[in-house]
Amino acid sequence: MSDGEPFWNVLDALVAASEVVVERPAGSPHPRYPDSTYPLDYGCLRGTRSGDGADIDVFVGRPGARDVTGIVATVDAVKRDAEVKVLLGCTPAQADAVRAFLDWLGSFGGVVTLRKPAGRAGD
Repeated sequence: MSDGEPFWNVLDALVAASEVVVERPAGSPHPRYPDSTYPLDYGCLRGTRSGDGADIDVFVGRPGARDVTGIVATVDAVKRDAEVKVLLGCTPAQADAVRAFLDWLGSFGGVVTLRKPAGRAGD
């Protein structure tokens, strides 16, 4: 078992046990930055909780996708917080588009994309 395997297995189980809700379809304007549009469907895992107290955020690469393909982690030094957004059914190019979108918003001190290694449970 690799160091990251338990993380991905738990995340797969969390997604499997949660309802994926799309709140902003791809192409929708960001509510605070209307010149910026969501590159993919954006929503949450209903009934979960992230560090900000809201449901865990997700970006969905293809309609109905529930397979975890990675995460995007953001750190904001000004707000002194961090968040994780789960990537569902995203290609590497789609994951890069999410990262670029979050970078463009400019409110984060750092954005990193972690891709789930091939061959993990739930792939």
